[in-house]
Amino acid sequence: MPIALITAGAGLLGGYFAGESAKDAAETQANAQREAAQLATNEARFRPVGITTRFGQSQFQYGPGGQVTGAGYTISPEMQAYQNRLMALSGQGLTQAEQAQQQFAPLQAGAQGLFGLGQQYLAQSPQEAAQQYMARQQDLLAPTRERQMAQLQNTLFQQGRGGLSVGATGARPSGAAGLGATTPEMEAYYNALAQQDAALAAQAMQAGQQQTSFGAGLLGTAGNLLTQGYQGQVGALAPYQAYLGGVGSLEAQGQQALELGSALGGRIANPTGANALLQGGMASAQTQAAANAYNPFATALVNASSNPAFQRGIQGMFGGGGSSTPTSYYMGGRGEAVPMGGFDEYAYAL
Repeated sequence: MPIALITAGAGLLGGYFAGESAKDAAETQANAQREAAQLATNEARFRPVGITTRFGQSQFQYGPGGQVTGAGYTISPEMQAYQNRLMALSGQGLTQAEQAQQQFAPLQAGAQGLFGLGQQYLAQSPQEAAQQYMARQQDLLAPTRERQMAQLQNTLFQQGRGGLSVGATGARPSGAAGLGATTPEMEAYYNALAQQDAALAAQAMQAGQQQTSFGAGLLGTAGNLLTQGYQGQVGALAPYQAYLGGVGSLEAQGQQALELGSALGGRIANPTGANALLQGGMASAQTQAAANAYNPFATALVNASSNPAFQRGIQGMFGGGGSSTPTSYYMGGRGEAVPMGGFDEYAYAL
């Protein structure tokens, strides 16, 4: 049998055993890593705590593996009764809010009317309003003035002084005509009319300004009425919102049990410890992997396939020209010669 074939077979067999050992070591390492990961997961797992307060109670559901699959809470019967009463009131408040638009409709109608009236007053400028005021006042005074003029003329005629004319003046520096000549009574009469018209003119300017201000005031009042109507409709929702807010407040009180339980669960979870477990387990598995993969028998076969002493032993065993005379060697350092040959020679070499 060729020596190369035997040594090659020994090498292949050693490699096979080494591969099997490496496979077993890899599986062992993977199992150790999975176990470390599972331990770390359990350490870091969220563990909520069931809490019962005066206002409610929390509930948590767990899956087969211990993980949280659901959470909820129930409020106390007393809080539930309060909620039912507030919900009934909120329904009434919502009905009131629905009727608010109809209730505040008169304000909107009044505002529209004031808008139109204010626009009418503002349709004229202050000057146009003053002229209109002046014309109306003079129309009211015209009959009285005509009667006074007639009485004055009648008196002058009866006294025989109807043709008397005095008090004329020359032209003004500006070129305007001066005062015409007339009787003293007529002069006094026209002076009184001029003073009365001057006073009316001043009043007319004030009246024009007041009309503009009054029209603007009407528009402002209309806007206030319209705003009050809208604010009233918005305010009509206040009772409903207050009742509904009370329901939500009671619900929040009952929900505290769930929040407290969740907060405690978050504190119980230990991510730092879980990370330490995971890192320690992984390092341990990595350290043990080399020892698990070592197979002394496979190592011996692989080394023997390339060892010259092993090859000489094989050659001598199968008559390959090797010496058949036993040769003495010292074993183990005991100082005694032991005859060896063939495989015995390889055993000593190892």
